[in-house]
Amino acid sequence: MATEPITLSDDQSRRILRLYHYYRLTIGLALVLLISSDLHQDVLDVVNPAMLRNGAWAYLIVNIVVAVSMQQPRRSSQLFGLALMDVVLLSALFYLAGGTPSGIGNLLVIAVAISNILLGRRIGLLIAALASIGIIYLTFYLALSKPGAESQYVQAGALGTLCFVAALFVQALTRRLQLSENLARQRAEDVANLEALNALILQRMRTGILVIDAEHRVLLANRAATDMLALPELAGQVLDTSYPPLIERLQQWRTNPTLRPENLRAVAGGPTLQPSFATLQHSEQSNTLVFLEDVSHITQQAQQLKLASLGRLTAGIAHEIRNPLGAISHAAQLLQESEALDAPDRRLTQIIQDHSRRMNLIIENVLQLSRRRQAEPQLLDLKYWVHRFAGEFRNGLKGNQSLHVESVGSSLQTRMDPNQLIQVLSNLVQNGLRYSGQQHAEAQVWLKLYREPDSDLPVLEILDDGPGVKPDQMANIFEPFFTTENKGTGLGLYISRELCESNQARLDYQPRAEGGSCFRIVFAHPRKVA
Repeated sequence: MATEPITLSDDQSRRILRLYHYYRLTIGLALVLLISSDLHQDVLDVVNPAMLRNGAWAYLIVNIVVAVSMQQPRRSSQLFGLALMDVVLLSALFYLAGGTPSGIGNLLVIAVAISNILLGRRIGLLIAALASIGIIYLTFYLALSKPGAESQYVQAGALGTLCFVAALFVQALTRRLQLSENLARQRAEDVANLEALNALILQRMRTGILVIDAEHRVLLANRAATDMLALPELAGQVLDTSYPPLIERLQQWRTNPTLRPENLRAVAGGPTLQPSFATLQHSEQSNTLVFLEDVSHITQQAQQLKLASLGRLTAGIAHEIRNPLGAISHAAQLLQESEALDAPDRRLTQIIQDHSRRMNLIIENVLQLSRRRQAEPQLLDLKYWVHRFAGEFRNGLKGNQSLHVESVGSSLQTRMDPNQLIQVLSNLVQNGLRYSGQQHAEAQVWLKLYREPDSDLPVLEILDDGPGVKPDQMANIFEPFFTTENKGTGLGLYISRELCESNQARLDYQPRAEGGSCFRIVFAHPRKVA
């Protein structure tokens, strides 16, 4: 007999076993009531009334004990013992009640069918065989001891056949149900895996995705959308109050779906977002799918392509441009030295020299972009490095210019190319001194070095007390060739940001509440390999 562990963990198997207990208790109770009311003498041809009464009570008591003690059997031998006990007890009652006319043989067929649901194929057929043998043998034995029982052979053979038919039919049905259940479980696992995969892909996508209902309540939002809109928790929020500009674009799209919605910016200095919308129909509910694309990456790629092409073009014609440009500048310088020129003409020659220097500076900057070398990050102690940079930079300052340094913390380290950091800081400090000198008699710039509490990254702020950047120009100050001065090239801040990004640092602009500008460099962690 196989004694391998069985598992009745699914609710369906437990329910069948529980119903089997209730069924046997009901049969036992019905037999006891029948015997106690003396109706068995009218409906049954009893062989031994006393033994039948004792057998009915024994059947009920045994099934009560079994139902209480066997809630979830651990081995198939326990189920086999339960089915065998039921067949033996019913067979004894079958004999005592007078054979096939009593109808207890039909209960044996039902018991065989239920046991074949819970047992395996071979063990279930063994139970059917034992029940058939019991019916036929007891009918034969009954015919020997009781005249007139010979006519029950055909009915006994039919009941024995029904036991095998019921066993085979139930096993086939159970097998099909198990296959269907396994298939449904596998499909459910596949759906769950696909759902988890879709959720992972959705969260890892760079495109911001929102699902909103008819009341503009956010049903689903991925991490990119949360970061783009700078909202800590989007799910459950109503966009009419939390972010009205997006609802304005949605209303424009609903009015005319062919028009491209206007770009928007969630926070000052944040990425420029291009929203797009699609209708998501689900049964009777109509939701809206919102896509948020960060167009700053596309703009940056376009700028890089433009600068690369411009760099190649400038590198090719720099020699041809520089020669006549140098000749023009030299001729203007000689002409300015002439004593025959009056003051207006000398002013014109000065203009020629100024614009020649500006054109030469533009060529140098573009060539620097096209020939920029790969960054070589080194481990820097920023506190020591910034103080040394400030000391060297002060040697070239004018009398009305000053550079102040303030550092907080003992050890502030990062990995960055020192030559490129010098280029970035020199450009930012010179810009700060120039704009500060426009507002005050003494131009001042402050370098503030500290560790950011939230990210634990070193931060260097370059502050000045100049006029600051106008709000409508903040989004464009890092674009190439954007300048607010007639003599500027518009490449200084762009080159500074590019150099910072090549060293995994970040350069941003923040206006100061007390006036002036603040350029903020957030350095990479020292253990982060560039």
